[in-house]
Amino acid sequence: MDKEIYVIRHGETAFNKSGRIQGRGINSDLNDTGREQAAAFYSLYKDVPFEKVYTSALKRTQQTVQGFIDAGIPWEAHPEIDELAWGELEGQHTSEETIGAFKDITEKWQAGDYDAHFAGGESPNDVSLRLQQFIQLIKSRTDEKLILVCMHGRALRLLMCLLSNKPISDMYDFPHLNTGLYKLDLTAGVFTILETNNTDHLKIPTL
Repeated sequence: MDKEIYVIRHGETAFNKSGRIQGRGINSDLNDTGREQAAAFYSLYKDVPFEKVYTSALKRTQQTVQGFIDAGIPWEAHPEIDELAWGELEGQHTSEETIGAFKDITEKWQAGDYDAHFAGGESPNDVSLRLQQFIQLIKSRTDEKLILVCMHGRALRLLMCLLSNKPISDMYDFPHLNTGLYKLDLTAGVFTILETNNTDHLKIPTL
């Protein structure tokens, strides 16, 4: 094993709770539930000797792993792992119209049209290009053996497709609850997913 990587989705925000569409253009804070989820994750994993914490440039990811940062673990923010930009749909409440729009575009993605996007937004191909930059960065830092990455649901799905050499159309094979953990091994340039959407920390009775 050359590197072990923990990847989690950020904690819950008010946008998540209310069903409003959140993307790269929405820089929201965690809500009370999200802060509790973050605290629960830190409580269970605080003794893992992470050498570096990586987040997106959006504050909900930093807030989710703030406990590790406060504990003195070096931290870097990288916009390459920001959420997919949903363009004109960002900030809108879930409705029949937005559900229909999402259904239309996800059908295009599953049919292999990875350039499809909403006006003003990004396509899976757009996000994959910047995720590849982050992957190359992680692989190049051979001195870091154990890292924690906090990012976003749709971008996480795309990242898992890239790391497991699956087509982007398989993105729905990768569920992502708030603070759900994916654990990966990197050996000889090959990534292996060891755990999928692990939420053991949310089962702690005191949460």
